[in-house]
Amino acid sequence: MPRVSDEHLAARRQQILDAARRCFLRDGFHRTSMQDVIAEAGLSVGAVYRYFPSKNDLITAIAQSVVGGADQVFAGLTATDPPLPLVEALDRALTYVDGQAGPDGILPLALQVWSEAQRDPALAEFVRATYDRLRGHFAVLAARARETGELPPDADPEAVGAALFGLIPGYFTQKILTGAPDRATYLAGIHTLLRP
Repeated sequence: MPRVSDEHLAARRQQILDAARRCFLRDGFHRTSMQDVIAEAGLSVGAVYRYFPSKNDLITAIAQSVVGGADQVFAGLTATDPPLPLVEALDRALTYVDGQAGPDGILPLALQVWSEAQRDPALAEFVRATYDRLRGHFAVLAARARETGELPPDADPEAVGAALFGLIPGYFTQKILTGAPDRATYLAGIHTLLRP
């Protein structure tokens, strides 16, 4: 029997994840069954269970995809030289968020992941570790802003980073739930708050 290529295995796994994402966006985690995902993917039961033995495994994989892109974007913000002003860094972060907050984006799933993390200890640990890492990027931004004089010398980068990071889910939660504010309005508010 010929060996299946790694590319084929990766494509099949992605096919299942895409089907699960469509189901979760349409019906939510709790109203979606593994049978729904199997039907949406157009695969056999065995093919789906080979990659994802349970719905929780699918949810965790979806959660990883939700934060993977954000992690790359936020890490990139800390690597610019010279350091970005904080409002510009937040503008770039929110630009990414805007691209993911619509009905077909990945961020509506973040709200479901947060909810499910309250019930699933393994997912809760994943969310905690992920958010610690994401918050860390904003602590680096704050430390760099302190070095450039944008923040006062006694500013605590961890505290400022936590506050800055909190602005991101605050923005996309409002966008998803109410459709507002737009990025320009939100950034104008942030600019006012950060003004010395």
